[in-house]
Amino acid sequence: MKTRHCRYCEAELTQNFIDLGMSPLSNSYLNAEQINKKESFYPLHVFVCNNCLLVQLEEFESPQSIFTNYAYFSSYSKTWLEHAQEYVNMMITRFGFDEKSQVIEIASNDGYLLQYFKEKKIPILGIEPAVNVGEVAEKKGIPTIFKFFGTETAKELVKLDKKADLLLGNNVLAHVPNLNDFVKGLKILLKPNGVITMEFPHLLQLIQQKQFDTIYHEHFSYFSFLVVQKIFSSHKLTIFDVDEISTHGGSLRIYAKHEENQEIKISENVLKLNKKEYEFGIDKMDIYSNFQKIVELLKQQICEFFIGIKNENKTIVGYGAPAKGNTLLNYCNIGNEVINYTVDKNPHKQGLFLPGTHIPVESPEKIRVTKPDYVLILQWNLKEEIIQQINFVREWGGKFITVIPEVKIHL
Repeated sequence: MKTRHCRYCEAELTQNFIDLGMSPLSNSYLNAEQINKKESFYPLHVFVCNNCLLVQLEEFESPQSIFTNYAYFSSYSKTWLEHAQEYVNMMITRFGFDEKSQVIEIASNDGYLLQYFKEKKIPILGIEPAVNVGEVAEKKGIPTIFKFFGTETAKELVKLDKKADLLLGNNVLAHVPNLNDFVKGLKILLKPNGVITMEFPHLLQLIQQKQFDTIYHEHFSYFSFLVVQKIFSSHKLTIFDVDEISTHGGSLRIYAKHEENQEIKISENVLKLNKKEYEFGIDKMDIYSNFQKIVELLKQQICEFFIGIKNENKTIVGYGAPAKGNTLLNYCNIGNEVINYTVDKNPHKQGLFLPGTHIPVESPEKIRVTKPDYVLILQWNLKEEIIQQINFVREWGGKFITVIPEVKIHL
């Protein structure tokens, strides 16, 4: 039997967190020709390390094969753009970044965030492995290098005199299989008085809100604040502040500095969040070992709900083609016999089919034509934005459905 080891501390992995069965890569959308060909499925089995408590998936596909040509473009979400703009304004106000500063973003995507620093005449650089996405950023005038980040890339940039006053990464930490190399790279690239910020989904929220659909192969790790402090500290980086933010169903934004930098003091937010996690029991194995049963019960409720709707001969379509939707649909065995189609604003996904379920992805305009009885919001983290966008569904008595953390009809 294969022995698995923790990607942070290298202890043997034996403790189950959740087993979601076999699933395709959640961003491996298919064209019309591919749906009649063999499709690759991989175990979606998550473990928790008994030694350091890092929750993690095995690496079945390399980041190169997942991210070199990527279907996710950040700029198609109005909510996400607003979040990015607020972040930029807040960072400039708090830390005084100006035209003499260097801002570097890891996984800069299509320039959704760096464009707002550019508007303020602050020097920027994007690091983005997906060429198809990074080229969109370059067209916006955002200098981008097409590489994965780690110690090697950090050293190359240091040679080019490109150290960062602000080094940021939104929703990238979870995508990194070699955590130690990545965090070492942060240490190398940061100026002595520089600041790192990283945003990632908060494990506490994933467990509390039953967000099993945020688990997919592209997310190698799932972080509590307790664990991320341990990882950064072991590479001589100190987390000095943290914000709990609403993105992706509940995320953390951590602020880190060099351990040697004594000028920046530790915020009370760090102590408060540590207390909150300990009170929740994030350091106790029971919290992890009970999650499988909780999710299995939710799956049963979801399946019963959709069977009931189909028995009434009602029509259901989806809104969104996010990675999380593919985990949900594949785990609950909901295919195109239940969901007629789904829609997405991203033209790069329209005309394709969801992996595993083969549900077609259409333009949002199709909803006006077919007038479905129900719209399942797969991007539940953008629920308010989506309901506002397609509020016309209510004109013919259509209703909205979300299923995380529970099955709910929105009239």
